[in-house]
Amino acid sequence: MHILNTENSIANVYLAELRDKTIQNDRMRFRTNIERLGMLMAYEISKKFHYEKKSITTPLANASVFIPTDDIVVATILRAGMPFMQGFLKVFDNAEAAFVGAARSKYKADNSFDINLDYVACPSLTGKTLIICDPMLASGKSLVEGCNALMEHGMPAQVHLACVIASPEGINHVQNNLPDATLWIAAVDDSLNEHSYIIPGLGDAGDLSFGEKL
Repeated sequence: MHILNTENSIANVYLAELRDKTIQNDRMRFRTNIERLGMLMAYEISKKFHYEKKSITTPLANASVFIPTDDIVVATILRAGMPFMQGFLKVFDNAEAAFVGAARSKYKADNSFDINLDYVACPSLTGKTLIICDPMLASGKSLVEGCNALMEHGMPAQVHLACVIASPEGINHVQNNLPDATLWIAAVDDSLNEHSYIIPGLGDAGDLSFGEKL
């Protein structure tokens, strides 16, 4: 597991603005900050790829460079993950894309809920590097079930799970159910409340990005 804000970097500025309720009202800035974190995280994940040496001809001579050989698929959990995914796609501009529609069911009497998956669009994942972008890792249920749904399209060589903010409960759920995946998180928060929302968190990332849903 890799956590970005354990070291001082510009990522902390983007995180601070995402959390600040006086700045959150600017939807474009909110989406841009999530996208920026996606680009920073894509750079960090790229260090784990496989590379091969190639010769490039410049106007003056040949230069040796190391180029990644991974076939990358960037996936996201709709709809909150769209700006986060866009940051990854700006870095991995030749990547394929996959999408999962997942939503919480109505809360039960004990405040528990199920995850409803109603849409999956995915290329073949066999032998590829899969990166799943889900900005809020709360209970971890949607990320685990979304990942399992994607796996029906083939077994990837690597799986990276990228989140902006995570709870300890969500991390435990993901690690218990997807032990071979690598977690990348910008910040780990204190806990979940009784409705499984991250505290202190930042609110509903989907609503803040695109407006409230009915």
